Amino acid sequence: MTSNFITISKNGTHELEIKKSRFIATAFRIQNETDALNFIDQIKLNHRKANHHCFAYMIGNDNYIQRASDDGEPSGTAGVPILEVLQKKNVHNVLVVITRYFGGIKLGAGGLIRAYSNSTSQVLDEIGLVERIEQTTLVLTIDYSQYDPVTHWLSTHDLIVQNTQYAEKITITIPVITEHIEQFKQNITNLLNGHVTFQTTGKQFNEVPVKK
Repeated sequence: MTSNFITISKNGTHELEIKKSRFIATAFRIQNETDALNFIDQIKLNHRKANHHCFAYMIGNDNYIQRASDDGEPSGTAGVPILEVLQKKNVHNVLVVITRYFGGIKLGAGGLIRAYSNSTSQVLDEIGLVERIEQTTLVLTIDYSQYDPVTHWLSTHDLIVQNTQYAEKITITIPVITEHIEQFKQNITNLLNGHVTFQTTGKQFNEVPVKK
C-alpha cells in the first residue's frame, strides 16, 4: 500500500461469554486473501471442537475485497455483523475470526447479531488501532536559547523527537505528517521569529496510535 490507512496494531484475541456460549474473537493483520484463508484454517485447527468459525475481512486501500461467512449460524447473524464493525472502524487489511462454543442456550437472531458485533468491537478496542501515515523527516537547526520553547511546543502538539544533537547549534530530528509540513514550518518559524533552518532528509510510512 502506498497511501494512509487504519489497521490493527497487532494480532490479538478477546473472549466473551454470553449465556454459557464462548465467543473467541481473533483479529489478524493480512496482506491478501491467502493470508486470510491460512489464518482461518489455523483457527479451525486450534479449535477443532468449536461449533462455528465465523469471519469477515477487508483488504486493500479502498477495501476492494470484502468477505464474510456465517459458518452455519443463521444467515446474516454472524459474518455480516463482523464485517459491519470493520467497515464502521474503517480498518484495512484486517481479518476477524470469531470461534463459538455453543453453551446450550439459543440466543435468537438479535442476540447472535449483538454477540458477534460486540465481540468484534471488543477485540479491536483491546488490540488498538494504528494509522499508517506518510511522514517527512525534518531536521531543525536552532540556537540553544530556543531549545526550551521549541521542545515545549512540540510536546504540546504530540510530536515526537527522534534525535537531538548538541554542537555549535542544536539539531532536532522529527517526523511530521507530510501533508502538514508547510503548516509545521510556518508555526516553528513564527515561534522563533524566523531564526531556524529546516532540512528534509526523507519520507517514510510510520504507524501512529489512533486515539479513542
